[in-house]
Amino acid sequence: MRRLLLIPALLAALLWSAPCFAQAPSELGPLCTTETTPADQMIDACTKIIALKVFSGERLATIYFWRAVGWNKKGNYAQVISDATEALRLKPSTAVYNLRGSAYFDKGEYDIAIADFNDALRMGPPSGIIFHNRGNAYRSKGDYAKAIADYDAAIKAGPKSAFSYQNRGASKRALGDLDGALADINEAVRIDPSLPQPLISRAVIWRAKGEIERAITDTSEAIRLAKAKAPVNIMTPPGSVLISAYTQRGLSYEAKGDAAHAKEDYASVLEGVASDAGSKANQATAKVRLALLKEADAAPRKIAAAPAAESSPAPAPPAPAAAPAAPAARVQAAATGRRVALVIGNGAYAHVKALPNPPNDARAIARSLRDIGFTVSEGLDLDRGTMQTTIHDFLREAARSQIAVVYYAGHGVQVDGRNYLVPVDIEFKPGSRATDAMVDMDTIMAGLDDQIRTNILILDACRNNPMAPQLASAGPSRGIEAGSGLAAPASLGSGSTLGAGTLIAFATAPGQVALDGEGANSPFSAALSRHVGTPGLEVQQMLTRVRAEVVAATKGKQVPWSNSSLLGEVYLAEQ
Repeated sequence: MRRLLLIPALLAALLWSAPCFAQAPSELGPLCTTETTPADQMIDACTKIIALKVFSGERLATIYFWRAVGWNKKGNYAQVISDATEALRLKPSTAVYNLRGSAYFDKGEYDIAIADFNDALRMGPPSGIIFHNRGNAYRSKGDYAKAIADYDAAIKAGPKSAFSYQNRGASKRALGDLDGALADINEAVRIDPSLPQPLISRAVIWRAKGEIERAITDTSEAIRLAKAKAPVNIMTPPGSVLISAYTQRGLSYEAKGDAAHAKEDYASVLEGVASDAGSKANQATAKVRLALLKEADAAPRKIAAAPAAESSPAPAPPAPAAAPAAPAARVQAAATGRRVALVIGNGAYAHVKALPNPPNDARAIARSLRDIGFTVSEGLDLDRGTMQTTIHDFLREAARSQIAVVYYAGHGVQVDGRNYLVPVDIEFKPGSRATDAMVDMDTIMAGLDDQIRTNILILDACRNNPMAPQLASAGPSRGIEAGSGLAAPASLGSGSTLGAGTLIAFATAPGQVALDGEGANSPFSAALSRHVGTPGLEVQQMLTRVRAEVVAATKGKQVPWSNSSLLGEVYLAEQ
């Protein structure tokens, strides 16, 4: 369960003092205001009371609150927000702020959720439930220090809060403190052994430690518990517990090499109805992982390799470090220490502007990554079919890695807020869907989404839209047409924001031009290849150096940009 419900201190008897209901008040009132009433009956009863137009002020606010609770049971968060907003207009209360904040949380709008929880805490009195819920929002934003502080406050107010122990443990795990996380989650299991959620969280820790059988055992028991009894708290998003449990067990089976059971679990994830942001992200991951496993069954392949002379990686150095304050992160690295990279350079475009440098850039970056111990899958001038095959092979290989790097050089576009990589055989024809001829970046991100992997995605591509009007370029650039740039990711995925973390770096800022360069390499890739292998240089510091060089080399025409949910210091090349 992610959130806890705070019931207002308002008497249901308020609903029964109005004159002459068409349906007996003794039936209609309790149906509207009882937690255990089925969602549809609760919504219907509250709607009938509202339609009578006999209540106003605080009484009417109470009815809107309970109808919002009914919508929440159904996972209809837009309606929750609408009814809660009306209740707040009529009579602000901590309970309604908490409910609306929780709905925003489940929509993935964490800043708005935090604002509502802040308002609830300001109204007082201080509530462990609201501290817990705000902690969830901070955790989803990657602000683990604030999340842990809120869970501490929740535990102080309610020492028997299993979910606060569980979520504090999840925050510690995200920071690399696996032993501290395990202690908290074990306490949650001790407080309430009937809850499936702490077992799911503990399974993530087991997998991070490389104890796959324990992870499978915990998720199997979580599935049994979730099937045996519906979640006690009505604030738990419908279907979310089973979706989460099947996802984690599927990833565990895949890590074990048991593709058959992994496919069964991913299929079960997709059978669920996802209403909240976390469940939708889990389903996106399950969809990609299931497709990859089915594809492997149909035509098994090995990961695409570079030319024979470069295909053998150097011996791997120690795995990337997490923050020094969290030594347990070293255990995670030791358990799943493989480091893999996908490097693609597309320049020989047949039907849009060709680019001379992306293959050169890809070769340089691939060489630099091999030199620091990465196993690299390299592809140059790929058509759509080959590009998809190369990406899918890499995603299968990445399932057993601790860090994954994706580098792409070539044309890149955004359509309707989604980013696409452009194969060399792209041809825009009137009446055809341009996106069908490209590769969706969201698919790559969903395939990499996991709570124990660090992902670094680097795009040296122009950030424009192929559907925009054709405009003349001031110089050689990685743009097909001028227009809005590649979209900043709306979300880095549940696994990446709650887990080991993701960094996505663009060669240029949104809406700006990424230059192809006048030499053998683009300004961005030339700078990146000089710094990516620097021993002891943390990855975000490395990108800062790259940014400074690119700005200087292009006289301010190109400014690299990045978005990160990394949880600590990550080193591609250890000292």
